[in-house]
Amino acid sequence: MSLPHQGKIAIITGAATGIGFASTKALTGAGFTVVMAGRRADALKQAQDKLGDLAARTLAVPTDVGNPDSVKNLFALTRQTYGRLDVLFNNAGTGAPPLPLEELSYEQWMTVVNANLTGVFLCTQQAFKIMKEQNPQGGRIINNGSISAHAPRPFSSPYTATKHAVTGLTKASSLDGRAYNIAVGQIDIGNAGTDMTERMKKGILQPDGSTRVEPVMDVDHVGQAVLQMASLPLESNILTMTIMATKMPFVARG
Repeated sequence: MSLPHQGKIAIITGAATGIGFASTKALTGAGFTVVMAGRRADALKQAQDKLGDLAARTLAVPTDVGNPDSVKNLFALTRQTYGRLDVLFNNAGTGAPPLPLEELSYEQWMTVVNANLTGVFLCTQQAFKIMKEQNPQGGRIINNGSISAHAPRPFSSPYTATKHAVTGLTKASSLDGRAYNIAVGQIDIGNAGTDMTERMKKGILQPDGSTRVEPVMDVDHVGQAVLQMASLPLESNILTMTIMATKMPFVARG
């Protein structure tokens, strides 16, 4: 029995762990072939091993999304291997230490900017080039925005600033892609259960200065949400989706 998305090609950045891995698992399970991009070859190999039989539908490409040459190599190899690109999930990202903004170094700021914003721009740029030229023309780009694209946590100025900027880039590239059948949307995720959110189970700083344990949700639910966005025909687009742990302190005042 053929799977619904057999023959469709996707690139997922930050694919070795967390949300990227959950999304890789969801898309390959639905028949997509996924090019897994991540900084470390060993982590990508471990992720492929975890996929079991689904690993046959993956290609691992070590990539630094903040490096233009590394990004060009990722997309050139994808085009060379598969001939087209149907979906890009701009998921790779990082944060800075939770410090007052006046104590952050320039290097800490730029590390977050390069991963969270410049990386999204560089990958989107290369995806546009392929999607505009391929036949049939078009494709879909999904950006990982985060709840921080709407509201900050204490001491998170680099992460929050870049995620707000991703929202602007999502809207601009959605407009620019319209003429070429390129659909661009954003998924804003809150408290998915990954290594990055492990600290929330022990207590995390709140705006009032207190420390509280926060609920988290199964990261596989995020993978299924990404699959839903990726599965739509190009005549339809989810411009923004928010998926969050139901009881996390986001809606209203805490």
